Amino acid sequence: NLTSAPGSVAQLRECVGRVVQFAKQRGIAVLLIGHVTKEGAIAGPRVVEHMVDTVLYFENDPASRFTIVRAVKNRFGASNEMGVFAMTEAGFREVRNPSAIFLTDNAEHNPGSIVSVAWEGSRPLLVEIQSLVAEASGNYPKRLAQGVDQSRLALLVAVLQRHAGISLANDDVFINVVGGLRIAETAVDLPVMLASVSSLRDRACGKRLVTFGEVGLAGEVRPVRFGTERLAEAAKQGYQRAIVPRANVPKELPGGIEVIGVARINDALDATFA
Repeated sequence: NLTSAPGSVAQLRECVGRVVQFAKQRGIAVLLIGHVTKEGAIAGPRVVEHMVDTVLYFENDPASRFTIVRAVKNRFGASNEMGVFAMTEAGFREVRNPSAIFLTDNAEHNPGSIVSVAWEGSRPLLVEIQSLVAEASGNYPKRLAQGVDQSRLALLVAVLQRHAGISLANDDVFINVVGGLRIAETAVDLPVMLASVSSLRDRACGKRLVTFGEVGLAGEVRPVRFGTERLAEAAKQGYQRAIVPRANVPKELPGGIEVIGVARINDALDATFA
């Protein structure tokens, strides 16, 4: 009975309100499916997000058969939870060990590649960070990143030059997170810098090595949350060395892994390429 135009905010609120009321009265779950913009946000008025109980996003890489389902809103549990699913002949099937799909067997042998432990929702996830440093072909070197904050990449390059004496002013720097995963936290600062130096020197970071940590403007390596849980996941996946912020070194180390605590970026470089 609304007189507003189709697709207007008033009509959208009324329609969604009746669907929500129907679901509450019948005690059933209802899925409302919409599309997203090129920036990844829900298209149209955001009033729908405020009225429903849970908002889920499907994320996938066209070149991969895996799909990530991410909860950005959840009234019945933790938000930012992530599930990884594989498309099979019988439909979606859960991937019980998602760390394995984001890693390649030869990552530790390739210059410019390093493994980090990201925190997604309520669990750790091992990811491979790749960097390519190449001589710039123009007057303005490129700083491109997929899967991490691109603006932060320029900051890390500046810190590397100022506090480690490694200049990338005449080089293009490209960063990629394998598998199309997007990481919003600063725990990948240290892996990005080490992978970039590895690519610049054409020297691999080392076997069975994992690292994480935030890097400040003064060149210090800052601790990140859930350090012990990240190290436990790395040890579970068979990694034998970890370069982490000194404040993240636990009192009781997980079995089978050597933990090296560093306070500054120079310490991390020495531990990686010594």
